[in-house]
Parts: sequence; structure tokens; C-alpha cells
Amino acid sequence: MASLLLPGAGRTLAPYTVQNAPLAVSKGVPSFNRIAFAAAHVVADPLADNSPWLDQGVDWDKTIAFREYLWDLGFGVAEAMDTAQRGMGLDWPGAQELIRRSLKAAQARGALVACGAGTDHLDLSASLTIDDVIKAYEDQFAFIEGLGGRIILMASRALARIAKGPDDYAKVYGRLLSQVKEPVVIHWLGDMFDPALAGYWGSKDDYQAMDTCLEILKANAAKIDGIKISLLSKEKEIDMRRRLPKGVRMYTGDDFNYAELIEGDAQGYSDALLGIFDAIAPAASAGLAKLAAGDVAGFNAILEPTVPLSRHIFQAPTRFYKTGVVFLAYLNGLQDHFLMLGGQQSARSLQHFAELFRLADTARVLRDPDLAAERMRRLLAVGGIG
Repeated sequence: MASLLLPGAGRTLAPYTVQNAPLAVSKGVPSFNRIAFAAAHVVADPLADNSPWLDQGVDWDKTIAFREYLWDLGFGVAEAMDTAQRGMGLDWPGAQELIRRSLKAAQARGALVACGAGTDHLDLSASLTIDDVIKAYEDQFAFIEGLGGRIILMASRALARIAKGPDDYAKVYGRLLSQVKEPVVIHWLGDMFDPALAGYWGSKDDYQAMDTCLEILKANAAKIDGIKISLLSKEKEIDMRRRLPKGVRMYTGDDFNYAELIEGDAQGYSDALLGIFDAIAPAASAGLAKLAAGDVAGFNAILEPTVPLSRHIFQAPTRFYKTGVVFLAYLNGLQDHFLMLGGQQSARSLQHFAELFRLADTARVLRDPDLAAERMRRLLAVGGIG
């Protein structure tokens, strides 16, 4: 097995040898008994001649190839979401191009994809109204539905900034949901993922916010496929899941507790729309296939070792989780470099990456340990460690 020196506690370096063989990947697209979307990242173009902190250069071929990799493992793709650095390096024109290309690739193979619609083309420094927010959403709806796409109704920074209370959320969502062609997925993203979304649904208390959200869901249930909540609290998700209107799904966005939430309990389970599935796709696919076959013990045996890795990737500041997701894609040979839009490859420390490497080994998600070790060495060398 591959060996290398990794940073450890107290500014030390210690030898580390990869302990675990990667999980075997089954041939053929597996079947699941849960709907499972992977929120997918974008691959930056390393040869783009631009200002990386200001401009966006996307390697479209590698980006779409990664989606094909996810589809082959049985996942749907949640497109142009926060995992793709939406509003955090990827602007609306870039998201439009991503959505256009992803839908074309999905339609060619009959794959599942749903696309984020938000208000990120609004100028937050301007004096905005509720009607401006509604119009912004409508513009993005029209683009996605015009291409035949399904909608994930993303949380709006603009709405969070100008809403005066729960009634404004009810007005916006009621107006939007009355217009959609197909049922949508509502996306409630907690402020640990995006501080600009603090107080969403009109309250900083999550349970009061949940009550408002549930009233909106009940009033518009026919137009809603489900809701994804990303609050990193299994208790809040389970409580809300048990109160959902009939026919409305819960899509877990809890990257800390996804295994037990997907497994469920006697009163129900969560489907999934997760950024961590980008990083642990082979393990998640194998585990979900076990669950579909009735092998709950097998599901847990595969998924539970991935949870410490996910908690590390999504540790505070949680909004920097994309860095860990892209780093694993680099380690696993799914892209040839470790560069990100906005220069966000610098958002985590070498200590963080070293622990990520060790946890990825434990989770058996290093596809080629020798390649992963060599690429880890390259990153350390850039940091002056060798």
C-alpha cells in the first residue's frame, strides 16, 4: 500500500500508509429505493488566462464528464447549486451555461437532473422590492423550464435581506408555485452554509421558521415534489419530515447525519440531495444498492465509515466544504488539478487536507491509493512540505 508523510498534531510530520482497498464498483447502473441527487461541483479551467479571484473559467468537458460519472453510479444530478459554487464563484450567466450543457447531456441518456433557480443575478446593493425578487425568480424559472428542466427553488439572499416577516415569504413562494409547470423541490439552506440566509422564512428560530415553511408547503402541496433542508440537525429534519403534507418528500441535506436519515425509522425516511454524494459517490451508490436489496446492515457498513469524512469536509466554516469535495475529485483522478473558481482551493489548511486523506482511506473512497498518495505529496510540496 502507498505510504507518505502527513502533517499531524503539534506541527509534526508522521508516516502514513494507506490501510484500506477501495470499494469495488459494480458494473451497470444500480437501482435504488430512495431518490438520490448528488449536488455536483464544477471543474475550473487551469489554462484560463484570467484573474482567478474575479473571473470564472470552467472546463466544460470535464464538468460534464463528472456528471456522467455520477449518472453511471445511479444518481440524479442537482445542478447549479451551492456545491457548484453558485453565487460563490459561479454567477447566473455561468449557471445558465452549466444548466444548458447538463440538461443536453442528461436528455441524451435519459438521466435525472434538476436545476437550481434563484435570484443571484439581482444587485444586492440596489433598493429592491418583493416584486423584484419574484421577477428575478420568474426569469430563472423561464430559462430552466424553457430547456425542459425541473426546478429546485433555491433560497434567496435578496429575499432574506428585504423580507419583513413570514407573510413576505408566503407571498413570494405562493406566487411562484402557482406558475410552475412541474412540482419543484424547495431548498432551505441554513446560514451555516450561507450566512446571508440567516433568518430565512422570517425567523432566526429554526422551529418558528419551520412552522412558516410548513404552512407554505401545505398551501401549495400540489406544486411541490419535496423539500431539502440543510440545517445539520437530524432532530429538526425528522420533526419536519413527520409534519410534511401527504405526497411531499423530505430530501435530506444533512451532511452530518445522512446515513440514519436515509435509512429512516418506523415513521418514514428521507430521500437525498447531498453535496457529500459528489465526494463519496461510489460508496453512496453501493450503500444505496444494498438498502434497495433489503440489506440494511450492508448499507450501514458502507455508509457509516463515510460520515466522519463528511463531517470533516463540512466542518465550520461550513461554506468552505466545496474545497474538500473538489480535493477528493483531484485525489481520485476525476480531474487533473486542484484549482477552483474564485481561488477557493486555498480555503482549507494543509492539516485539514491531511486529515481528509486519512478519513477518505478509512471510508474506502480513494479509488487508486497510489495516485491519491502521489497527488497528496504534490499538494504538500506546494506548501513547502516534502
